[in-house]
Amino acid sequence: MRKRYCKIVATVGPASASPSMLRMLNETGVDVFRLNYSHGEHDALTRTVEAIRAAERANGAAIAILADLQGPKIRVGAFDGDGLKLKYGETYPVAVGETAPNGVIPLPHAEIFAALEPGDVMKFDDGKIQMTVVEKSGDRMTARADTPGLLKSRKGLNLPGRALPISALTDKDRRDLDHALSCGVDLIALSFVQRAADVAEATAIIDGRADIIAKIEKPSAVEDLAAILELADGLMVARGDLGVELPPEQVPGIQRRIVRAARAAGKPVIVATHMLESMVEASAPTRAEASDVSTAVYQGADAVMLSAETAVGRHPATAVAIMDRIIRATEAEPDSMAFAPSLSADDDLATADAITLSARRIAEVLEIRFAVAYTKTGSTARRLCRDRPRCAILAATPDETVARRLALCWGVTPVVTEDISHFHEMTTNADAIARAHGAADGERIITLAGYPFGRPGKTNTLKISRIGAGQD
Repeated sequence: MRKRYCKIVATVGPASASPSMLRMLNETGVDVFRLNYSHGEHDALTRTVEAIRAAERANGAAIAILADLQGPKIRVGAFDGDGLKLKYGETYPVAVGETAPNGVIPLPHAEIFAALEPGDVMKFDDGKIQMTVVEKSGDRMTARADTPGLLKSRKGLNLPGRALPISALTDKDRRDLDHALSCGVDLIALSFVQRAADVAEATAIIDGRADIIAKIEKPSAVEDLAAILELADGLMVARGDLGVELPPEQVPGIQRRIVRAARAAGKPVIVATHMLESMVEASAPTRAEASDVSTAVYQGADAVMLSAETAVGRHPATAVAIMDRIIRATEAEPDSMAFAPSLSADDDLATADAITLSARRIAEVLEIRFAVAYTKTGSTARRLCRDRPRCAILAATPDETVARRLALCWGVTPVVTEDISHFHEMTTNADAIARAHGAADGERIITLAGYPFGRPGKTNTLKISRIGAGQD
């Protein structure tokens, strides 16, 4: 069967945490497992990591583990009774505190209260209830109910359009991050990113022990996208929060913009949230959900993510299998890879960029099935992946950590192998690697490497050969 290019990320939860289910999900098509640190105790998460590594050994393929940090959770305080019933157009006082007198909305976050100004919108309970600040004077504030409804205790609060004076990392996140890194996870998803400085803060703590995936879920992050992308190792289009913070009609365009920006930078991008949401209960997705997954594939996303579908859903393996089928069907369309390459010959290219761009064109002209990219740090494979060649990428690396991180990248199959020291070894090893993944005698492959061998960041060699026949 032809290798699938777009990767699948699956969230682990009660429905999928058993060792047998994790192994089944990996066999069905999961490339990356997401651990949601908003839920679960550290001991249980440690066991999950161990079970994923066992599945990796059993199935013989590198698996990436993504630790998703919770980030700050801004919530309303506690009400007496069932909550506060809001009437459309009525105004209500807002006060700082965990609790407040009847008829007053308690806001436990003094720094958030201080940042709000008249005209700011407050959205509660995932956007179900909206209020607008109409007046503020010192420690007194009044807000108007734009939608009626019952505002209950501890419901989440979003503040669209307002950058907040708080760090993306809470004390809990720092403890969770320490645990995740001690377990050897490969990727860290950073929540509540508002600006590039949030990524810089996490980078200083992680210090290269994992790749950082910045979750783009706030308008301020969209505005600072270029600077965030400069520091992050990848992006996640967190459409759930984006859909609360922004008008829904803006989210599809922003998704497309984020995917394009990540591709141009040669960094992986995940499209997440509500992809096959109906499969939390149903055994099949809606047509709209299938189209949603297909759209992300057409846009050139590196990966699509399942959340509640595999974490708490009734059919986790079926959800993965159906997502796999949708991706394969989309990629089989004649124009499925019609999105523009991230680079062209007119760009200011480094040698490595020119090599990988050439490989993309060669793969099209000669109908290459595999490109074998020797890589010490992963950069050669990522550069080639950025240009989306019409062939599978076999990333040969001596570093198991690099192999696991590359499992997120579009079209890349990581292969842990010994380093090479001369050209003959490069050819014979590439031949063997391609054969192991289904190449037949006479089929052409492309091999990319850096010379002198063993030095990172020196991609300067491209070779076309036939399996079993040497150089063309």
